[in-house]
Amino acid sequence: MSVETPRKIVLLRHAKADWPDVSDHDRPLADRGRKDAPVAGRQLAGTGIAFDLALCSTAARTRETWKLAVQELPHRPRTVYEERMYEASLGELIALVNETSDEVGSLLLIGHNPGMHALADALAGEAEGDLLPRMNRTGFPTAAFATLEFNGSWKSVEHGVGRLTDFWTPHA
Repeated sequence: MSVETPRKIVLLRHAKADWPDVSDHDRPLADRGRKDAPVAGRQLAGTGIAFDLALCSTAARTRETWKLAVQELPHRPRTVYEERMYEASLGELIALVNETSDEVGSLLLIGHNPGMHALADALAGEAEGDLLPRMNRTGFPTAAFATLEFNGSWKSVEHGVGRLTDFWTPHA
């Protein structure tokens, strides 16, 4: 794939998690999360994006979200469970994106807040309509996703390179 080809990155926050007496990393989805994750998957399928790669945090709630959402997609992308996504800072998330092979045209990240929101906000140099103020007003709720497009290599991803083209929440 040429670095001139427009690329897409979708940032999916895990669905609503429960708070049982386990470590934060091991928290499972709550009932609402188990209902919202497939809905998010159907919305992702509706975008028509054929993901080449999904990077998913190793936390239980992100893995469970992905397991339920991916069943709704027409094509299952290669999935990498990435420890560095759990509790990742904005800089760490950008570094992960920068490591992506230029053979990947569309990338999906399944992660956590505040990282997903911070990354979407940082990359969005432009936005369609009221998407950016709406995303910032809602605070990137659970099971929400943002879609950004940019041109160039994944190594060139930095603040302001993208255009926010979609922002979806399950309880709008």
